[in-house]
Amino acid sequence: MSTQVAECSVASCSFNDHSHCNAAAITVGGEEDHAACATFIDIGVHGGLPKVLAGVGACQRTECTHNDHLMCNAPEVRVGPGPDNADCLTYIHR
Repeated sequence: MSTQVAECSVASCSFNDHSHCNAAAITVGGEEDHAACATFIDIGVHGGLPKVLAGVGACQRTECTHNDHLMCNAPEVRVGPGPDNADCLTYIHR
């Protein structure tokens, strides 16, 4: 069971459907001490599944409190604008 993406406030993402993510799963990437949604795509074409089911497929931020063997164990994840176009707002550095 993957962690659900509860909200995405990045309106310019092709997977955003009225503040909900309809990608099959997202990958959390980014740089050290920063978590970004690596699934973000801004091409002006709507993509994704016909219903909202997004979860976190993988998390590359091993220094995050919620990371357990590259899987997210947070109760839910929120994605929104930050230093990158789409950041994981649930990220907490341990």
